[in-house]
Amino acid sequence: MKLPAFETIAFEKDGGIVWVTLNRPEVLNAVNLRMRDELWEAAQAVRQDPDVAVVIFKGAGERAFSAGADISEFGTAPSYVEARRARRERDLWGLLLGIEKPLIAAIHGHALGAGLELPLCCDFRIASEDTRLGLPEVGLGYIPSAGGTQTLPRTVPPGLAMDMILTGDPIDAREALRLGLVQKVVPRERLYPEAEALARRLMSLAPLALRAAKRALVEGADLPLREALALESRLATRLLASADAREGLAAKAAGREPRFVGA
Repeated sequence: MKLPAFETIAFEKDGGIVWVTLNRPEVLNAVNLRMRDELWEAAQAVRQDPDVAVVIFKGAGERAFSAGADISEFGTAPSYVEARRARRERDLWGLLLGIEKPLIAAIHGHALGAGLELPLCCDFRIASEDTRLGLPEVGLGYIPSAGGTQTLPRTVPPGLAMDMILTGDPIDAREALRLGLVQKVVPRERLYPEAEALARRLMSLAPLALRAAKRALVEGADLPLREALALESRLATRLLASADAREGLAAKAAGREPRFVGA
């Protein structure tokens, strides 16, 4: 898939790892319509590229992963109907949630509004010690609309999600770790090395198994237990017939590292 020239993000491929950088540091990487469209293009590319194993999202500059939606564009769409049509045709957040490859958010500084909702669409969230995370939309007479009202209470206890969304108050990185909103907090200089180390660890595992496990977790969470267990059984049965499953068992028996091929 040939990518267009990006203006608001950077897209860098390093072997099986793709780094996607929100690249508007002069406005704290605020997400405008152009960035949303470019993130959609990037997400389509990583979903379709068989050579991409893991994606890491980060923010340019020293002050923010992203301070949220670009409020200077509020109310500037041609019409409400046209804005809804464009969002439906390019549903970035739904696309991110549907990608079966592991997604990592390396978060620093401000991660507010859409700048938190994007990481909530990821599987792993690593934060630097200076991070502040929040959904402040109610203070603007609005609500989180990039999935935050649904993804946050699926990530932290519902009562805590209620508190964060209704008050709009941000929390710091250590509190986010305690709540389970992020999985790790590291010094700022360790943020990207830690994200890359995690990505490379994931790349060493069987890609079919990773995707199946993620699908079981994501889809199963919204199913009744009996249906979720049936989904798990179907996925496991398919994996047992794969070359990677045979290789994993053979490597374990031989006491060597497995060599997975994704088949």
